[in-house]
Amino acid sequence: MEYSPKGVCSKKINFDIVDNKVRNVSFVGGCNGNLQGISRLIEGMDVDEAISRIEGIHCGFKSTSCPDQLSRALKEAVGK
Repeated sequence: MEYSPKGVCSKKINFDIVDNKVRNVSFVGGCNGNLQGISRLIEGMDVDEAISRIEGIHCGFKSTSCPDQLSRALKEAVGK
């Protein structure tokens, strides 16, 4: 799936969901090192677990963050 985040530095979030597990997360733009770390940490994680861990994270003064946007993308992908 390709998701266009809002209110953050990254421009695109790409990922797959296979057997309800998060796979192949990649971000276009944003803080490269941090986003690679997040991508690797949730690789293979159950979708609901990933959402619960990253949902609601803020970046500085912003009301959202790249991880929070990923949680929104995952919710959209599974119809939550």
